Amino acid sequence: MAVGTETLVAMKEAVMKSILLKLTLMLGCVGLGPFAWSDQSSEQSAIRQMVRAYVDAYNRHDADAVAQLWSPEAVYTDPDSGEQVVGRDAIRAEFAATFREIKDVRLSVITESIEFVSPNVAIEKGSATLLQQDSVSESTHYSAVYVKRDGRWLLDRVSEVVTERPSSGYEGLKELEWLIGSWIDDDDQATVVTTCNWTKNRSFMTRMFSISVGDNVDFAGMQIIGWDAADKTIRSWVFDSDGGFGQGMWHRQGEAWHIRLVGTLPDGTRSSSTNIVRRVDDDTFTWQAVDRTVAGELLPNVDEIVVNRRDVSE
Repeated sequence: MAVGTETLVAMKEAVMKSILLKLTLMLGCVGLGPFAWSDQSSEQSAIRQMVRAYVDAYNRHDADAVAQLWSPEAVYTDPDSGEQVVGRDAIRAEFAATFREIKDVRLSVITESIEFVSPNVAIEKGSATLLQQDSVSESTHYSAVYVKRDGRWLLDRVSEVVTERPSSGYEGLKELEWLIGSWIDDDDQATVVTTCNWTKNRSFMTRMFSISVGDNVDFAGMQIIGWDAADKTIRSWVFDSDGGFGQGMWHRQGEAWHIRLVGTLPDGTRSSSTNIVRRVDDDTFTWQAVDRTVAGELLPNVDEIVVNRRDVSE
């Protein structure tokens, strides 16, 4: 499940496709959405640059620059009131008022996925955090629709949901308590075993994982999952037997967890991914990987698979 993209690629071509899927279950990877064309990579980069420009304009408290990144007929939905602000001029006025009232607020954004509906329409999903006097004042999950006008991507629709912020480590992790125990995914080619336990005081969760081909353990590692009280989010760290490592940030969206992962492969190559984990019941969950990159290159999505709880001794 969500552990770190770095070790997925470290599996190398020696392991067949079904084994690769199992490894990504443990280690994570990233890809794009359903619509594909030859220039998708550059368009994704353009949207990410636009996100960076938005954050920069916001943190300069430049309401005019922020407004210019929205389409003329854009709609923004306020996460607190649910009210809609319609049109670029109204959005400019809204942000100008915000900057006057809260002068030291800063914005931090993490893009979790980008999907292209068509060459001129894209949907970006991610998390946003407002910081005030070095502390988190609000965290949200957002969905942003972009339209391409005259060769330029612009925000057209944005909606947000405020994230609840637990006050303790266990309180922050208890929604993942169903992961405690052992999980096995196997077929005639490979077996993936994951065992998850609490640490003392239930402050962290540890996950030990291994991938076996026949009677030989081909790959192994460990993951630590913890609550980040400063940023009010779940984080994870992974270390694998090939020397790869990485970290992830977890965000809940409805019934699913989205884990944004960044990692370093044993050879120093950078990687990233978004894993989507959806709990079905106490003994079953589904997993898939989207928005995968290695060394800046896009990789295909990994289709959703089903993982079942089983006793390791079986």
